[in-house]
Amino acid sequence: MAEVEEVTEGCRLPVLRRNQDNEDEWPLAEILSVKDISGRKLFYVHYIDFNKRLDEWVTHDRLDLKKIQFPKKEAKTPTKNGLPGSRPSSPERDVKRKVEVVSPATPIPAPTETTQASVFPQNGSARRAVAAQPGRKRKSNCLGTDEDSQDSSDGIPSAPRMTGSLVSDRSHDDIITRMKNIECIELGRHRLKPWYFSPYPQELTTLPVLYLCEFCLKYVKSLKCLQRHLTKCDLRHPPGNEIYRKGTISFFEIDGRKNKSYSQNLCLLAKCFLDHKTLYYDTDPFLFYVMTEYDSKGFHIVGYFSKEKESTEDYNVACILTLPPYQRRGYGKLLIEFSYELSKVEGKTGTPEKPLSDLGLLSYRSYWSQTILEILMNLKSENGERPQITINEISEITSIKKEDVISTLQYLNLINYYKGQYILTLSEDIVDGHERAMLKRILRIDSKCLHFTPKDWSKRGKW
Repeated sequence: MAEVEEVTEGCRLPVLRRNQDNEDEWPLAEILSVKDISGRKLFYVHYIDFNKRLDEWVTHDRLDLKKIQFPKKEAKTPTKNGLPGSRPSSPERDVKRKVEVVSPATPIPAPTETTQASVFPQNGSARRAVAAQPGRKRKSNCLGTDEDSQDSSDGIPSAPRMTGSLVSDRSHDDIITRMKNIECIELGRHRLKPWYFSPYPQELTTLPVLYLCEFCLKYVKSLKCLQRHLTKCDLRHPPGNEIYRKGTISFFEIDGRKNKSYSQNLCLLAKCFLDHKTLYYDTDPFLFYVMTEYDSKGFHIVGYFSKEKESTEDYNVACILTLPPYQRRGYGKLLIEFSYELSKVEGKTGTPEKPLSDLGLLSYRSYWSQTILEILMNLKSENGERPQITINEISEITSIKKEDVISTLQYLNLINYYKGQYILTLSEDIVDGHERAMLKRILRIDSKCLHFTPKDWSKRGKW
């Protein structure tokens, strides 16, 4: 059996951790760093095949030294030139399709052309379907919905732009950025435990708690410094324009050029909870939309999303985050819904910038599914004919990009093939599940409360 002194960076071995069911388990982990505090060795471990937010410092008694795997020296292999990722393929032409009453059949790859929908009864129970005539098919790897595929919801990212966006670039990973460097953040009445590395100044990373002003997001090293700052800070809401308010929920639009300090501080805070992004400091090309909850003390930040002032890829979101104290309460979908509400006012369809985090991917797939199903289930017949709708019409109504509509239909496994036609079939289970989900979704955006005028940034020079 190996000795504790032999455990070095790069070693792999089972490490004791407590799982969600409060049970002990011994997953394989990699040692990322070793430190000595007062003669006591601590090991920073990453659990293989687990999200990095579970990484932690552990003591030697949680290491299974009997099964240690020492790092092997590997020969250096040449790397490809350029940045990771690929450009999205150009959109294909739409071909209109006719509708017919049909029954479910064997699924096949989905069409990319315009598809029409009809509502029909089957075997005595109400069912809905979308029927279409066969046409050209798009390559399957462009529309897959598995998390490993290159679909529109979690595809390989385009080459990163060196801008204020938190843009993915895994080639810049190193041992420092793989480790959490902030122990705890105090933001208003909440104490947050960061999930990932964020490039706050080095001298602040050794503090037990990093204090942030919840209104301007300025970071200070002690509670006394924060109290002194609060006597001078006259902000009680994010800077910028309030463009939405309903009840206690408000949204503020912040220009990354006009409010550079706030925008950079917001990005630093967000990086604590976003692993798949890399932080750059030029915030000028971006707008930030901050969602807040109001009480007698002011407008408290709940989450935010950023978007490019000009996007050549039809992105309506660059980064999106709901802060941990507000997660699992419907705020994530509200942020997503608001981003599409802005796209509707702009008269555009939009899609989030890739890649999405695991939680972001779940939120978007859920939002897309509920939004599209809501439209299909509310179709009304006219003149005794079955109601019809095309994929393009769904995209125009919702502002969801056509590729995301198609990938969502595939993800829901609604696309089937029957008598030479593509159809979409909604079973009773799908309908019942959707109705139950919508009953739980209390928070919704009211378009009447939005006061937003889109700007043409192409005519504004350097933003």
